[in-house]
Amino acid sequence: MMMIETKKTALVISFFCSVLLFCTTAVAEKSPKTRYYQAESTFKQLLGDQKKQQYRRNWLQCIQQYQEVYILDPSGPWAAAGMYKTGVLYAKLSKWSNKEEDRKEAIDIFKKIINQYPGSRYKAKAADEISRIAGNSPATKADKTYHKEKNTALLPKKNDTPPKPLIQPEIQLAAKEITPITFPKNFSTIKDLRFWSNPNYTRIVIDADKDTTFTHHLLKKDPSISKPQRLYVDLNQSRLGKTFEKTKQINDDLLKDARAGQYTTDTVRVVIDIKSFKNYKIFSLKNPFRIVIDVWGKDGQPVQYAKKSIPDNGYHSPSGSKISPSAIAKQLALGVRTIVIDPGHGGHDYGAPGYIKGTHEKDIVLNLAKKLARKIKDTVDCNVILTRETDIFLTLEERTAIANTKNADLFISIHTNASRDHRAYGIETYFLNLATDDESIRVAAKENATSTKNISDLQSILIDLMQNAKINESSRLATHVQDSMYHTLKGQYNQIKSKGVKQAPFYVLLGAQMPAILVETAFISNPTECKRLSNSTYQERLCDSIVHGIRKYIKETNPTAFNRKNPDEPS
Repeated sequence: MMMIETKKTALVISFFCSVLLFCTTAVAEKSPKTRYYQAESTFKQLLGDQKKQQYRRNWLQCIQQYQEVYILDPSGPWAAAGMYKTGVLYAKLSKWSNKEEDRKEAIDIFKKIINQYPGSRYKAKAADEISRIAGNSPATKADKTYHKEKNTALLPKKNDTPPKPLIQPEIQLAAKEITPITFPKNFSTIKDLRFWSNPNYTRIVIDADKDTTFTHHLLKKDPSISKPQRLYVDLNQSRLGKTFEKTKQINDDLLKDARAGQYTTDTVRVVIDIKSFKNYKIFSLKNPFRIVIDVWGKDGQPVQYAKKSIPDNGYHSPSGSKISPSAIAKQLALGVRTIVIDPGHGGHDYGAPGYIKGTHEKDIVLNLAKKLARKIKDTVDCNVILTRETDIFLTLEERTAIANTKNADLFISIHTNASRDHRAYGIETYFLNLATDDESIRVAAKENATSTKNISDLQSILIDLMQNAKINESSRLATHVQDSMYHTLKGQYNQIKSKGVKQAPFYVLLGAQMPAILVETAFISNPTECKRLSNSTYQERLCDSIVHGIRKYIKETNPTAFNRKNPDEPS
């Protein structure tokens, strides 16, 4: 009996020794570095497939691969990198699972990094993650206390530039032993960061060469570690361009600077340091892809935003009686001090080609804008600013930013229409709103330099960005200008057709803080209207009619606006 037990024991020991030898041999064939990049590949596949993200086993499989990195060599140079990504995965998993244990597991892993790898740069990244998770979720008092008491000693004191990317893990190996990362061809390249500002408004634009998804988060100010309030944007499946200026000093009344870095192997993070702000909005535009960030100060924030449907065009007094928007404008005696005129297209963007060879929209509208600016200065007696005075290219979001930063009271974008059907003709005026017909969608797609299928994306953005009062005022301005153009030109020319006032989502009007319209002056693709648009006399008469429409709008909002200028002039 004793011999049988001894043999059983020997067999069990032999079996476990064999298993241990097999595991040791298998693990030995995998270096931490090799396993890390294998895990990275799995991680990318997971992030790129939402169906995979719906199953917990796929997350745990990826987590296990990263765990092997630090299990293989817990004291090695790749251990902190593997452990950090394990925590990141648990944090992301918690958003899908809504399980508190996943969130706590992420926090526990980040705490281990801080305690076990004090010399690693992942210490600072882990502390930041604890702060972010605690800020996004109902964290326990222990989590918040840990962050408050530990972070001061853990994070860098001089600045909080995003830590060096995971594509260059913290290692002591010779450079020749590091295999450089090659980004997949479908990655977007973040090319540039631009901004415009005044004391109460700043617009930042992040440019990319391809569409990508992004997330953003606002971090609270933390005086204990000398960190200002920050807004960061993470662009997925992206890499930072070689010529990208990683730090842009803004230094206006709202923002300090904007910084960018390759946060992980597949994520570019843009961090904006905030001095003071009241509100902000983030949205994306296409062709090319860019992210627009609008920040408003206390005196420059947008008014009430529209909800899912546009409410009625009326307001209510304290007594409950309805007051029209025009009545409110009259009571406030709103004045128009600055008008921005925007000649569409320019530079390498020729706009629509004319029926007459060598005629282009960009040249016609620049001539019209210059004449219009001169006439407004002479008859309306206000400051007039052109978004461009020469044949240069401006992005659509830059044009609106100019109007906002110049504190314009009106914004008028000048264009010519076009159609494949050369018989199409007429005049129409647009204001920013959801498109109501296929023709409006076509015109918006043409002026946005995008496809009609992207209009649906833009309309979803508009639900969050539209301002009730500005829509009402823009509609009224468009009506006055459209009626004036039609009735004035109809008395002087044959075949003048009013296509009416319409609404559509135009990039160039998006985010405008003042009444804004887009005028399609005529069809440059029509032989008769193209000839007229090229004629100086027609241009003068067209501009006169637009000015008359602007004056009627101002007169309606402020009945005494022109009393001192010319009391005998009819309304």
